[in-house]
Amino acid sequence: MRAPTLQISIVTPSYNQAAYLEEALLSVKSQNHPRFEHLVIDGISSDGSVEMLKRNSERPDWGHLRWISEHDAGQSDALNKGFRLASGSIIGWLNSDDRYRPECFCCVSRAFAAYPEADIIYGDYTWIDESGRLLQIRKEIEFSQFILNFHCMLYIPTTATFFRRRIFDDGNFLDPKFNCAMDYEFFMRLARRGYRFQHVPELLADFRWHPASKSQSLTARQIQEHDSIALQYSGLLLRIPEGNLRRIAFRTLRTAAAWLRYAKKLFRGYYFLGPRYSPTSRD
Repeated sequence: MRAPTLQISIVTPSYNQAAYLEEALLSVKSQNHPRFEHLVIDGISSDGSVEMLKRNSERPDWGHLRWISEHDAGQSDALNKGFRLASGSIIGWLNSDDRYRPECFCCVSRAFAAYPEADIIYGDYTWIDESGRLLQIRKEIEFSQFILNFHCMLYIPTTATFFRRRIFDDGNFLDPKFNCAMDYEFFMRLARRGYRFQHVPELLADFRWHPASKSQSLTARQIQEHDSIALQYSGLLLRIPEGNLRRIAFRTLRTAAAWLRYAKKLFRGYYFLGPRYSPTSRD
């Protein structure tokens, strides 16, 4: 007998992203999957986003779309609202300027069936520009606690990550005190609590680079938050007295994590994909 198809819930936080929101909505609607819902948590946008959501949700073939528009305390707060409202057994996080690739939901459903012990599934993804032009194919690596702890960037892409519902049923939510690296802190906390991550080598989503995105407009703050979280969760570094010795140890561990990730990506053939444009140098 075939296992029943699990419902997928997608949570999208949105604030004045009308330029890209339609693509995000359509990327969910067009999935070839029998059971899914899309929850958009809007922060009272003033750019036409609310009108777009209202117009689409009134159409007979958009019954999967649910949305609210109200004041919130930022992106983490909006996401937490959506995670609490989600009814699916599998829950995804799609920012309003990103989009899913065709067959994403089918790939994710197969992956959760193939790895029943996994709590978090993440896949490969692409970088696209403002107009949706492909910039880079990003092949990721198998989960590594060491690389997660010490690499200078989060290698698990939220736009291509899906969670079992039990994570949120257990009371795990984003920490709203983080504005840029809330995903990194969330993954570090889940790993510490023993939840299991599984990578699948499938292209699942497109991450968009544009001037207003946090990845470009708030780079310095993102790095600062990331480094403070890495230190917060590192028992090894915290045992070293604050000062030059700790900074040297941190840099050494960070370098080792970077080289290990580069080696793993080289093994996957990432560096043989042809010419690539990189908005940042942090690979």
